[in-house]
Amino acid sequence: MSARHFLSLLDFTTDELLGVIRRGIELKDLRKRGVLFEPLKNRVLGMIFEKSSTRTRVSFEAGMIQLGGQAIFLSPRDTQLGRGEPIADSAIVLSSMVDAVMIRTHAHSTLTEFAAHSKVPVINGLSDESHPCQLLADMQTFVEHRGAIQGKTVAWVGDGFNMCNSYIEAALQFDFQLRIACPEGYDPDPRFLQLGGERVQIVRDPKEAVRGAHLVTTDVWTSMGQEEETARRLAHFAPYQVTRELLDLAAPDALFMHCLPAHRGEEISQDLLDDPRSVAWDEAENRLHAQKALLEFLVEPAYHHA
Repeated sequence: MSARHFLSLLDFTTDELLGVIRRGIELKDLRKRGVLFEPLKNRVLGMIFEKSSTRTRVSFEAGMIQLGGQAIFLSPRDTQLGRGEPIADSAIVLSSMVDAVMIRTHAHSTLTEFAAHSKVPVINGLSDESHPCQLLADMQTFVEHRGAIQGKTVAWVGDGFNMCNSYIEAALQFDFQLRIACPEGYDPDPRFLQLGGERVQIVRDPKEAVRGAHLVTTDVWTSMGQEEETARRLAHFAPYQVTRELLDLAAPDALFMHCLPAHRGEEISQDLLDDPRSVAWDEAENRLHAQKALLEFLVEPAYHHA
């Protein structure tokens, strides 16, 4: 039986995604009640970080420990990957020693190549193409606060980069409308727009995108690896700051999300995370619970079939 991977939201069916989210809510409840639940005892997650991280590292590492397993942190400085060992070779060796691998990388091809040679599940902890684990947390957060997102409208304001691509995939999988407000030249990859079809609309005016939306979300204007573009980006994105006034145009029960870290005074106004409509802290915590559900889904069956 070949391993199941989670490199994009499209790797799972809608029912599987909804199941993982429901399970994330259950695991969160167990944790809150102090119930010990260790289905992944003696299982090991290898975590490869080519890009640094706070939430991804802590949520996966803590998640494995809470499920009774262990996680091993590998940075390019500590491994042969950083010294040019072919990805395929690393995948063959690592997947013979651990039960799953999470990779946070630049090129999405690193993930697909690793997965092609891995005997165990590979999870996308972020690539330049997508960030599906963050979307699991976002969708869980919406469900907890507002119920099903199906049929709702989501506004993405900012850069059409990896998070935006994952929101396009989410619009397909969870059946919502997505309005993307970004400056010209910063549109999402045409492949994703084609995929999104009629569910996705690009507008240049953030007010138009946010008007009546049930969820408004954004991300930093300059992602890791784009630092030399910072000044140019600040100029292009200045009109795209999400403020309380902009949020006022959304639906009365709208939620605001941000995958964090946030640059206050840039993509969001200084006070936005303190607004009662912001659920960014819940969203960050839900990385832990959604990923625990994902790990349980991917690793446990592999163990039973072994």
